[in-house]
Amino acid sequence: MTSPYETLGVSRDATQKDIQSAYRKLAKKLHPDLNPGDKGAEDRFKAVSAAYALLGDEEKRGKYDRGEIDETGAETPPRQYYRDYASSGNTAGRYESAHGFSDFADNDDIFSNFFSRRTGGGQQRKRGTDMHFSMEIGFLDAANGTKTQINLPGGGPALDLTIPPGTRDGQTLRLRGKDEAGFKGAPPGDALIDIRVRPHPLFSADGDDVRYEVPISLSEAVLGGKIRVPTIDGAVNVTLAPHTNSGKTLRLKGKGLRKSGGGQGDAYVSLKIVLPQTADPALSAFVERWEAGKTEDPRKGLGGNA
Repeated sequence: MTSPYETLGVSRDATQKDIQSAYRKLAKKLHPDLNPGDKGAEDRFKAVSAAYALLGDEEKRGKYDRGEIDETGAETPPRQYYRDYASSGNTAGRYESAHGFSDFADNDDIFSNFFSRRTGGGQQRKRGTDMHFSMEIGFLDAANGTKTQINLPGGGPALDLTIPPGTRDGQTLRLRGKDEAGFKGAPPGDALIDIRVRPHPLFSADGDDVRYEVPISLSEAVLGGKIRVPTIDGAVNVTLAPHTNSGKTLRLKGKGLRKSGGGQGDAYVSLKIVLPQTADPALSAFVERWEAGKTEDPRKGLGGNA
C-alpha cells in the first residue's frame, strides 16, 4: 500500500507546514469541482485527503510513524482500548477498593473502573467520566454548519451531532450524557468531540475573516465589468473597475465566518490576472504593435538593478 507520505509527495522528515502546503497544492489541482467527470482525479483527491487526514494531525502522524496505526488510521496489533486515548483526565469516575485491588484502583483506566465496581469500593454516587474523541470535518461544513451521525468507539447507537455554523479548528463540542454511565444512579459522563477542520483548496480562515485568490481574465482586468465570485455560502456578483491589477483585494462584507457573539466576518478576495491557456496570435500581434507597452516598466523603483 502506498504510504501517505508518497501520496502527498513529501519526505518522512517533512514539517507540518510542508505537509499542509503539499496537500493544498494537490487538492487545488485535483478537486472534483475543478475536474468534473474525471474519475481518476476524484480518486486521487480522495487518496490525498485521506493521507492529509493522517499526516496533518501531529498526534496521528506520530502514531503512524511509530507503527501504532496503519495507512487507514486503524490501530495495529496489539490493539489498545479506546479509552486509553480518549480519557480526558476527569477523575470523577475513580474509586478506591478495600478488597485487595488498590494497585489497580490507583490507575484511572479500564482496570480501576472494572475492579472498583466488582468489589463495591467507593459507595458514593459517582458521575460518569467525560471522554474525548476527535472528528475531522470539511472547511465548508464547519463554516456553514451541518448535521451528521457519529458512532463512538466501543459500540452503542449512532448519535446525532450538530456542527454549528462558524465552528473553528480545535473547537470542542459536548454531547451531554452520551458517555460512561454514572455509578449508583449518578448522571452519565459527556462525550467531548474535538473538531479538526480540513484545509480547503480555495478558502482559508483568518480569524473571523476568509481569504482566497480568484483569477480574472485579461479582458476583465482591462475593461472591468461584472464577474461571479465564489464565497463560503454561494457565488455573488462583483463589479470590477476598468484597469484592475493583479494583487488588488476586494472586501466582501459579511461573507466571512460566523462570529461567536453574532454577526459574520468578511471575505477578502485577492485578484490574479490569468492569460489564456492557449496562446492567441491576435493578442500577441497586438502587444507587438503596442508601443506604450514596450516602454512600461512595472519593476521601476524596486531597486537592486531590477
